[in-house]
Amino acid sequence: MPGFKEIRTKIKSVENTRKITKAMEMVAVSKMRKAQDRMRASRPYAERVRSIAGHLAEANPDYIHPFMLKHDAVRRAGLIVVTTDKGLCGGMNTNVLRVATNRMRAYAERGIGVDVVAVGGKGAGFLTRFGARVVSQVVQLGDTPHLERLIGPVKVLTDAYLDGQLDEIGLCYTRFVNTMVQEPVEELLIPMGSDTLRADRSALLMDYICEPDAQTVIDELVTHYVEALIYRAVAENMASEQSARRMAMKAATDNAGNVIGELTLSYNKSRQASITREITEIVSGAAAV
Repeated sequence: MPGFKEIRTKIKSVENTRKITKAMEMVAVSKMRKAQDRMRASRPYAERVRSIAGHLAEANPDYIHPFMLKHDAVRRAGLIVVTTDKGLCGGMNTNVLRVATNRMRAYAERGIGVDVVAVGGKGAGFLTRFGARVVSQVVQLGDTPHLERLIGPVKVLTDAYLDGQLDEIGLCYTRFVNTMVQEPVEELLIPMGSDTLRADRSALLMDYICEPDAQTVIDELVTHYVEALIYRAVAENMASEQSARRMAMKAATDNAGNVIGELTLSYNKSRQASITREITEIVSGAAAV
């Protein structure tokens, strides 16, 4: 059994660790609320852009945006993988990277090459070690996503799709369900389905005046809609990160409390055994005299 000093040292070490995990839990709680607000604000914005683009597409059926044209065969694909820059958030990054690697293996089995854009330091490091062809990356996004930092790396894939070098683009990220549940998802970003930009016929179709022309406006709106989807995915991922980190730090704090309890019990048992031994020695000595 370890001595008193060793047990006291372990208790002190675990107590210091518990203070750190508790502080990180409180920080995650404060950041989580702001991240959730940004995530919820991004959803109606992307939906509104989609609605306007759908109305214009309905009013101009002769023009179909290239992002809505499905290629006959998929020879090469693009994949955007969104992860976090920091760890200590449970199995969140592991789950979404598993989804991404499974998709890349499925492509490889079909003889399809994959160009990857990594958003987040954890994903960039893993995908490089995995041997994926990372064409661009963006790391150190901080606690707030900035669209101007996301457009450049993602534009590498969208431009390749417009040039015919890619036949589809996928998106992998962690969707925020609630503070307890975050699920990794994989979505087909481009080409869009035929019903993606379909206007809501239950609402009154507005008559837009386009300048310079409807095709130019549709191109800008559809491109902006794709950017809004990527921004929303990053915002969802950040909200999921803070929620997952809060849960992980809470579990670590609780486990540290359990370890302290066990060490304290072991310390008391060791101390009681030492006192009993000393009393026994005194009694034995007195009896011998």
